[in-house]
Amino acid sequence: MGTGDFLGEEMAEIIDGKKISLIIQEELRVKTATLSQAFGVVPGLAVILVGNDPASEVYVRNKKNACERLGFLSRQIALPSEISQGALLEQIAILNEDEDIHGILVQLPLPKHISTDAVIEAIAPRKDVDGFHPYNIGRLFAGLPAPRACTPAGIMVLLEKSGIGVVGKHVVIVGRSNIVGKPLALMFIAQSATVTVCHSQTVALGKITKEADILVAALGKPRFISAAMVKHGATVIDVGVNRLADGTLAGDVDFSEVAPLVSHITPVPGGVGPMTIAMLMNNTLIAAQCACAM
Repeated sequence: MGTGDFLGEEMAEIIDGKKISLIIQEELRVKTATLSQAFGVVPGLAVILVGNDPASEVYVRNKKNACERLGFLSRQIALPSEISQGALLEQIAILNEDEDIHGILVQLPLPKHISTDAVIEAIAPRKDVDGFHPYNIGRLFAGLPAPRACTPAGIMVLLEKSGIGVVGKHVVIVGRSNIVGKPLALMFIAQSATVTVCHSQTVALGKITKEADILVAALGKPRFISAAMVKHGATVIDVGVNRLADGTLAGDVDFSEVAPLVSHITPVPGGVGPMTIAMLMNNTLIAAQCACAM
């Protein structure tokens, strides 16, 4: 297939994260009902929200709605922004001992006076359904079972469900965060991909991204990835969700420029985002299943 084959405006196949997410959630709903019938256990997810950040409130509400659809126990804990770190850690300690709660999520970002690292480390690893605890990241590094960070796990499932193989592919990830870039690199390596992780200090970034068979944009800059930075026929995964001055959302990829050049691309919204919640629900169900086996 030649370069020119990807120049038509309708060539890119849109990876529909919303559709795939709904299919996965339906599978989880059935498994949840089976778990409840067999063991009398209902997966329980506790979400702690500190302060009243509007975007965080939307995310928490979406998680609550997902719990209701799947038949999970959902517990929302709203705390004032001025709460002390010690008081927040005490709340987490209570949830760690609560047998009805199998997953604990503290919505980020936190107020500046609270250490995010301390909060993440306070969550019992078996209830760390965000997959951020150093213990679980270490197990990911070692290739051992553990809760996987939700957004990277969702990306891997998107590729699998879309029939996009990763073995032997050159994957370029733009962004090295603990939430997406670093764990995603480990997941791709585990699937026998060759991975390059780029960041703000990368020299000749556009030259590197243009070599990617699979390009993941997770840098938080609207429409940063242009057509000149993408190889024809590549798969492009856009993790960015940026709100523009007019209130609309844009990804980290210039979709209108890039889509005509590539084979597959995720939209924003409706791409990676819905998969993050699906993976959160999956991690919570697995935690509940593991609790039954203990």
